Amino acid sequence: MKGPLQRDSFGSHLARAMVLLLAFVCMVGFAVALAKATLVPSPASVDLVHTNLRPGQSLRTYLDQPAFRDTVKQIGGNVLLGAPFGVLLPVLVPKARGALRVVVVTALVMVAVEAAQGLIVEGRAFDIDDVILNTTGALLGYVVIGRRLGRALHPRRRHWWHRWTQRPPAA
Repeated sequence: MKGPLQRDSFGSHLARAMVLLLAFVCMVGFAVALAKATLVPSPASVDLVHTNLRPGQSLRTYLDQPAFRDTVKQIGGNVLLGAPFGVLLPVLVPKARGALRVVVVTALVMVAVEAAQGLIVEGRAFDIDDVILNTTGALLGYVVIGRRLGRALHPRRRHWWHRWTQRPPAA
């Protein structure tokens, strides 16, 4: 049975187009916010910032901070920064649906952002823990909202193993 946004009526097509347009606008807005949050120079932090290629090293530093509020801000902020990918990616790119695909695409995008941060932006550095936290946020966004939105807008994919596990769709 098709969902209300997958039917072949004018209203369904219009509603689906509006949802996709809204998702696109949200993704552009998110890209701008991501650029502002991560690619803004911080000259005062040049001496404090260092590249981290060891998973868990920055997380330990965050957790060892005396102020719990700073810990929540660092970890929670990075998790929240990745969540829009998990929500919007399966809506805008139907082939990107699936937890593994969302994780891989988000990780690749975040590695690129972190690399740009470390190479171009003064007072910023590459941190693998930020990539891990952003990707975790995308996975949470996908599991909580993105999966349902993707399924509501796009028909389920048919995989090669469905030949043996499912009946063919009725004509």
